[in-house]
Amino acid sequence: MRTFLLLHGAGSDGWYWHRVLPLLPVAIAPDLPVTDESCDFEAYADAAAAAVVGPVTVVAQSLSGFVAPLLVSRLEVEQILLVNAMVPAPGESAGDWWAVTGHAMPQGGPEDIFLHDVPPDVVAAGEGHVFAQAGGVFEKPWPLAAWPAVPTRALVSREDRFFPAEFQRRVLRDRLGLVPYEIDGGHLPALARPEELAAWLLT
Repeated sequence: MRTFLLLHGAGSDGWYWHRVLPLLPVAIAPDLPVTDESCDFEAYADAAAAAVVGPVTVVAQSLSGFVAPLLVSRLEVEQILLVNAMVPAPGESAGDWWAVTGHAMPQGGPEDIFLHDVPPDVVAAGEGHVFAQAGGVFEKPWPLAAWPAVPTRALVSREDRFFPAEFQRRVLRDRLGLVPYEIDGGHLPALARPEELAAWLLT
């Protein structure tokens, strides 16, 4: 039976996955140190690795695309699953990623960019799980020389307003040679479409 290690994105915590957790046989969603300015992605990977033992399937949402590959040296990673995730290049910092990939930060508030398809009751319940993301993690170069030789799949949301689908398709093709699976909805499918996301994770 597979164990899923679910990694949330920037400015969030493990609660992000609370609608998906009951739909998976064994899953763990640790909190990453997103508010700690002293932490880099190695520290994020250490925090994630400390939450689990044994073989895992690592699921990375958004910013955690920088974290998931680092777990290969810490855990027995059977597969990496990317969900609207950033894909780093060797030596590239998360801060540089935007300019290098040709993507501009979208304009608008969280309701327009992130929450447009999330049910209102879920939005209200999540108010205590949104944090100011520490900026230090964006400064250091990503330390790996290449994406690890681990089976990797990707999911893209067609109405993602933060990382538009066409942009994600290009980055996944150019950097990993992947054609993603696609679903409807926005950047946060674990909150908006948990059943559809869980079904993909289990395939």
